Amino acid sequence: MPRPLAALHRAAPALGLFAAARLTGMLVMALWAWHTGRSPRALLAMSWDSDWYLGIAAYGYGTTLYWPDGTVQSDLAFFPLYPALVRAVTTVLPLEGGTAGLLVSWAAAGAAAWGIFLLGERLYGRGVATTLVLLWGLLPHSIVLSMAYTEPVLTAFAAWSLYAVLTRRWLWAGALAALAGAARPNGIAVAAAVVVTAACALARDRGDRRAWVGAAVAPAGWVGYLLWVGVRKGDPLGGYFAVQAGWTSRFDFGVGTFGFVRTVVTRPMDLGFTVALALTAVGVVLFALLVLERPPLPLLVYTAVLVVIAVGGSGFFESKPRFLLPAFPLLLPLACALRRARPRAAAVVVAALAGLSFGYGTYLLALAPMAL
Repeated sequence: MPRPLAALHRAAPALGLFAAARLTGMLVMALWAWHTGRSPRALLAMSWDSDWYLGIAAYGYGTTLYWPDGTVQSDLAFFPLYPALVRAVTTVLPLEGGTAGLLVSWAAAGAAAWGIFLLGERLYGRGVATTLVLLWGLLPHSIVLSMAYTEPVLTAFAAWSLYAVLTRRWLWAGALAALAGAARPNGIAVAAAVVVTAACALARDRGDRRAWVGAAVAPAGWVGYLLWVGVRKGDPLGGYFAVQAGWTSRFDFGVGTFGFVRTVVTRPMDLGFTVALALTAVGVVLFALLVLERPPLPLLVYTAVLVVIAVGGSGFFESKPRFLLPAFPLLLPLACALRRARPRAAAVVVAALAGLSFGYGTYLLALAPMAL
């Protein structure tokens, strides 16, 4: 069997479990949406940031909202790859923007699950890889993977870029990292992983030109968009960060995060904020456990950058678990532990996680008052 088909054949059980998890989660949410007289498709395709992405896909950049409190929100805060993919789908197929956005996200989620499986299989074997993919599909906030959002696209390019790094396909690693950087602001984590790993490889063998090229190309998507926004705003180096500041998003080394934690602990808050705090804390603990596992350098760098961006950034605290969705290596210690556990105990853990995922995903999309 040709290698790609053989790899897909090995991943088929994991992809089937992932699809079953996400379809069940969408079905539970759809039942509640129908019960309350709302459209499940509208909730999946046009909630929160999805509206901004679909607007960019349809009309290009140029939308700015001015709020009475002086806040200025520009669509330049949103990276261009996902809207470009949606626009490409609507150009080729007779689909509306929301449907095209869901098609892109679902295809990307499947590609991401496949890449995650291959990484897990290479490092720990097929059993751990299958468990890893299932856990990623059953995270409490994994409903995002079924929405018209950018996390599936980023994760797909990240997983395959990291796999290319581990297999020393430097040109593929750099190109995929560049695409990841054009998908989301935290896509720079993929470029960081490629650059650091390539630098270590070049320290051993300076004659590997492909490593040089891969490292040079990796940050191109992220840097290119920041410079484009900066030029458009009249400040090449600071323009994009000024746009993000309008959304109250900035990197302040965790000052805003700790301030919000104090607020959550001392005042009654909506469930989504409390759960976001708990999930972010769990992510930090899982990162510590991942470090103890001593994973390959690219996975460690990639995950570390994502965690630092999520914890060290301020604004939209309720979205921090979503920012950590692409950090799938955080689940490796749990996947390994479940494979070592007794089957009954592992089944209980997976069933509990599934119930939490389906219930909380429905809450986030159909009940929660805060942004996702």
